[in-house]
Amino acid sequence: MKNNVLKIHPKDNVLVALQDLKKGDVISFEDIHYILQEDIPAKHKFFMQDMHFGDEIYMYGVLVGKAQFDIPQGSIMNTDNTKHAVEPYHFRPSNYHWEKPDVSKFEGRTFNGYLRPDGRVGTANYWLFIPTVFCENRNLDVIKEALYNELGYSVTAKYKNFTHQLLKAYEKGETLDLSSLEQLNTITEQSDRVFKHVDGIKFLNHQGGCGGIRQDAAILSKLLAAYADHPNVAGITVLSLGCQNLQLNDLVNDIKLRNPNFDKPLYLFEQQQSKSEEQLLKEAILQTFIGLTEINKLGRQPVPLSKLTLGVKCGGSDGFSGISANPAVGYTADLLVALGGKVLLAEFPELCGAEQNLIDRTIDPNAANKFIDLMTAYSNAAEAVGSGFYMNPSPGNIRDGLITDAIKSNGAAKKGGTSPVVDVLDYTEEATKPGLNLVCTPGNDVEATTGKAAAGATLILFTTGLGTPTGNPICPVIKVATNNVLATKMADIIDINTGPIIDGDKSIQAMGEDILEYCIKAASGEITPKAVQLNQDDFIPWKRGVSL
Repeated sequence: MKNNVLKIHPKDNVLVALQDLKKGDVISFEDIHYILQEDIPAKHKFFMQDMHFGDEIYMYGVLVGKAQFDIPQGSIMNTDNTKHAVEPYHFRPSNYHWEKPDVSKFEGRTFNGYLRPDGRVGTANYWLFIPTVFCENRNLDVIKEALYNELGYSVTAKYKNFTHQLLKAYEKGETLDLSSLEQLNTITEQSDRVFKHVDGIKFLNHQGGCGGIRQDAAILSKLLAAYADHPNVAGITVLSLGCQNLQLNDLVNDIKLRNPNFDKPLYLFEQQQSKSEEQLLKEAILQTFIGLTEINKLGRQPVPLSKLTLGVKCGGSDGFSGISANPAVGYTADLLVALGGKVLLAEFPELCGAEQNLIDRTIDPNAANKFIDLMTAYSNAAEAVGSGFYMNPSPGNIRDGLITDAIKSNGAAKKGGTSPVVDVLDYTEEATKPGLNLVCTPGNDVEATTGKAAAGATLILFTTGLGTPTGNPICPVIKVATNNVLATKMADIIDINTGPIIDGDKSIQAMGEDILEYCIKAASGEITPKAVQLNQDDFIPWKRGVSL
């Protein structure tokens, strides 16, 4: 008989419902019987003992909240009776011992990637368009429409055809509804790409570059430079207006500062120096087309798994995230670290309550103190404007059982696995050390994935319990569902389902190995993740204001 509840850590004083439980149900766990005081939906928690005002609440073996009034045993945890609370953290000498997972199944394995002249390896081969200022977004949109349609990168043909069918039905006076217009599901996408070895042409539309403070432009320049230097990018076209805060020279200098040996094709265009908009666009398209013919000559070749840089992210999280998908991804992360690869764990607001564990695992005391400084500054900045990490859980998170930020964060931290922390990176800094790296970003889905790619992630594993369409322009994003319902309901955006862990049909370790197998195929171009298929190219620079 499958379990209907779960206790995550021996120290916990709450149980997690693995299925919907009814008021009055008698739940037996470890020879103790609990009478439920109310309905407990799946993913939510109920108290294992009578709680009193101020009592500490533990989950994942750590403090996650405090009781706000007396609560009977068997009552549901909710935002009324539980408020966020965490233990203070500090640096202390630690002799962390890590037991590496068994990687015999993956030793000697390779993936087929794009080996760049500097030794880094891409999992894709992209051409990238960068605007230095939002004024050029429209020009990028025009170029995108022209190139996508002619070169075979558009994924909107079925919707254009569906709109055409609507128009025809309207002209004939027919009923306009899906049941009478099945073409949306029957029209297939054309995939006749002209350049078979160019995985995509990507566009970094943004709202910055001018009008804000100069620091915003400086940070944006470093971010765009990181994307230009990314191993998944083979060539770049830059469009500039001319008078904006972020000047072309600033961007070029930041690229060279990041990589003094930068040698990719880099085409620069400034509108205020052009005779006309038409000339600007035609020249940009011409030079890019020539560049595409060159990078199309590149091919994949076998490289060791140590050349992978894996970003781990969660979004649209639920009460199962920290039980199924995140621990499974964490085991994948441990496997890759043991094989010599890099793993990036970010979302600093979603490490709230997990800090001490990460500090104790950090090899370099300087890196540990850098993490403390970044977390403290970030938290203080949030509180200074009347917010705080405790306000991080979204309404969707709360509805699905993530009652406090400490619960959400300790579950989110599971994505990073258990290996030692080798480095701590501020926003836009590049990961250079093999192993687990902490990267300072917001928890916001797109801002976080944007930051992970800037740090060098060449694949991103993105866990979700509620579903999200988030992707990234230059780093393939693989969606991992926490439960069977989501995997079935949103199969068009989900790549991997860890629901069998909840059902007891698969172990975290077995699922983690399956996820790594998927990553190897995705990195080799053998599988195209759904976010890539759908051109879910989300890009939001972080202005270093308060964003959770």
